[in-house]
Amino acid sequence: MHKTAKIYVAGHRGMVGSAIVRNLKENGYENIITRSSSELDLRDQAAVEDFFAQEKPEFVFLAAAKVGGIVANNTYRAEFIHDNLAIELNIIHQAYVHNVEKLLFLGSSCIYPKFAPQPMKEEDLLTGILEPTNEPYAIAKIAGIKLCEAYRDQYGCNFISCMPTNLYGQNDNYDLQKSHVLPALIRKFHEAKLEGKPSVEIWGDGSPKREFLHVDDLAEACIYLMNEYNEKEFLNIGVGEDISIKDLALTVKEVVGYEGELDFDTSKPTGTPRKLMDVSRLAAAGFKARIGLKEGIEMVYQDFQDNIERYTAGERVVG
Repeated sequence: MHKTAKIYVAGHRGMVGSAIVRNLKENGYENIITRSSSELDLRDQAAVEDFFAQEKPEFVFLAAAKVGGIVANNTYRAEFIHDNLAIELNIIHQAYVHNVEKLLFLGSSCIYPKFAPQPMKEEDLLTGILEPTNEPYAIAKIAGIKLCEAYRDQYGCNFISCMPTNLYGQNDNYDLQKSHVLPALIRKFHEAKLEGKPSVEIWGDGSPKREFLHVDDLAEACIYLMNEYNEKEFLNIGVGEDISIKDLALTVKEVVGYEGELDFDTSKPTGTPRKLMDVSRLAAAGFKARIGLKEGIEMVYQDFQDNIERYTAGERVVG
């Protein structure tokens, strides 16, 4: 991408999209197009067609999606598959119609089978059943990969895909009923420290292992791939190593400066023992994440404190 290229970031208000916009600006890209959901409903085929006809972007980062935690995924199953399919179909098709030079589609690690071998390789896609609670969302994301492949096969479009692991960073969700484990731990330890609580409850026994990628590393990877990667095969994006929930909690505890105890509630579900991405293809393509987990948590905790009123008011920044 040349510095004056017209770049459309779909989902620019979400955690991923906003990180991509920040990275683009930091690297001197000057011509970034964005639209909020109130300005452009990406589920509306005619509206998306009009937008592409008017703006004619040269490059597209497709980071827009309907997202939510396990409860939302399982409750609003029709909305999650319908809205995400609609967004992908509209943007990918119009990118083809209006001769977009290159498109990058962002998916999710939930595309892999529930019992995929660890670490999960790209070739494990479609080799087993999905996790039932988020199956509609996962199927929509798999469809996005296959759309990019199909438009490449039939029309020669340079459409590529990547699948990030668990993300954390600026503009994360700190709602304790809906957030993922890392932001939930940051908020729990912060509030326990302020209130002088003797302990913080952790669901399960702390043994499951998870991988965490800072969203700024993901954004850097996306810009790198947009400039350097032109293959049909989608790529996992992660750090290639994981950490137990117990050790994650101890790291957050240290960063926050909380001095109480950890209370593991083993009556609560422990979850899948391990979810780790194989990132050997990403490494072969020339990219490696640079932000260490403790450093990243320190960055995120500072951002949480700087924006605590917004984060704890239940406001969710979405694409």
